Amino acid sequence: MRILTRAAVTSVLMAGILCSGPSGAQVLERGNGPEPSTLDPHRCPEVACGNVLRDLFEGLVAEDGGGRLVPGLAERWEVSPDGRTWTFHLREGARWSNGQALDAAQVLASLRRAFAPATAAPFAGHLDAIEHAGAVQRGERPPEQLGVSAPDARTLVFRLTRSADLPRLLTLPIAYPLYLPALAEFGAQHTRPGRLVSNGAYRLAAWQPQATITLERNPHFREPAPIPRVRFHVTEDAGSELRRFEAGGLHLTETVPPQPLPRLRERFGGQLRISPYLGSFWLGYNLTRPPFKDQPALREALSLAVDRDILTRHVTGLGERPAFGLVPPGTADYAPPLPAMARATQAQREARARELYARAGYSPERPLQVELRYNTSTPHRRLALAVAAMWREVLGARVTLRNEEWKVFVGTRRQRVVTQVFRGGWIADVDDARNFLDNFRAGSASNWTGYADPRFDALLDAADAAPTLAARQRHLRDAEARLLDAHAIVPLYFYTSKHLVRPEVRGFEANALDRHPSRFLSLEPAP
Repeated sequence: MRILTRAAVTSVLMAGILCSGPSGAQVLERGNGPEPSTLDPHRCPEVACGNVLRDLFEGLVAEDGGGRLVPGLAERWEVSPDGRTWTFHLREGARWSNGQALDAAQVLASLRRAFAPATAAPFAGHLDAIEHAGAVQRGERPPEQLGVSAPDARTLVFRLTRSADLPRLLTLPIAYPLYLPALAEFGAQHTRPGRLVSNGAYRLAAWQPQATITLERNPHFREPAPIPRVRFHVTEDAGSELRRFEAGGLHLTETVPPQPLPRLRERFGGQLRISPYLGSFWLGYNLTRPPFKDQPALREALSLAVDRDILTRHVTGLGERPAFGLVPPGTADYAPPLPAMARATQAQREARARELYARAGYSPERPLQVELRYNTSTPHRRLALAVAAMWREVLGARVTLRNEEWKVFVGTRRQRVVTQVFRGGWIADVDDARNFLDNFRAGSASNWTGYADPRFDALLDAADAAPTLAARQRHLRDAEARLLDAHAIVPLYFYTSKHLVRPEVRGFEANALDRHPSRFLSLEPAP
């Protein structure tokens, strides 16, 4: 008779927990960060909902496990010689998760809903190349005038006002088809279990707020997903997520808490996956209210006082690169500008910071009193504490830290009423510098700072109309330089993606946008 050690028994039990659902089916357990703010694809504003929506829905174009474009709801497409007309041909036999047929007319109606003013889609601006898209969202034209048509049940035609990588843009959740009868019947509750109808590899089985979202295979999807069930866990605290992974409760984590990299590699070996990632982390100023409205010297002083080398070496510590700009290095067809402060020593930056701080009217006798707001997260708290300490040490500023649960924080940041300095950042939706810069256009739903500069907007417009790639890059570069000269944000670092992945998870591929649809993963016995 074989005698098992306590460790072996624990391993066997955990394997059963990880791989089996209520009916014995395999379950992929995924950490997912904060509670998703919505499962309405047209209204999704963050990574947490995007991760789930990529499993629930499929756009005309999809991405595989390595981030490569693959046919989705459309089996093929072509573009006119001038790049302004795209034609997509839908797969035969496409169905919703309730078994009903899905045709081009429904996709068209869904797109019109996505751009309707009442939807208030946060990322509609990413698809503003579609004819009349901006005017429709502003209420200046009816949705029926959106530049998309459905000449027959399996064909969609998009008319663009400028050249754009439309297939890449159509991988975004705002372009996913929505089952409008459920929206008409249930209103805002159409995203709840038993009501949400989707068209992806999975369908919604359960949603326990602030706990888990469980998906099950969509029996009407053309290819059965290798893993029958997926459970996304709310893991707002990275330290707790790490402990759950160590205990066997997760197959893969959304992130890894700040720790010395050698120690993590020693503990987890090949389970630790760190890769370049198109994302930038920054702090934003509320430019619509004191003390930062019309105070560029004060904004620059705070930015100069931050030692980014210390932050990336000792606070984040997982391969992040110090940032002095907005757009990450490695972004396709783009060479970011290099601000003057990036070439100075930290001692020079701090000396200049003290000079500007005094010029703005602050001193030890009259210190700046400022509030730094961030969403609840161990890494964000550590970083906020470090930045506050630097501002206090270099300038004598008095900093109050405020943390809020994700949904509350998103609303507070968007409203620009009580915010002063806030945690910002952007993860690329597509590999394009414009995707970062367009968020600072006046009137953008993602312009949390309230930055408004007609010249900046004109440069983005010029980039859109540019006849060559080189001219487009030049306009975008000038726009970023102008934004940085205004010190509307405090760039801190460029992201890396960091996950812990158990050996039994197969098909997990690093990619620049850090997207890992569950249908391209499988669970197999660990080697």
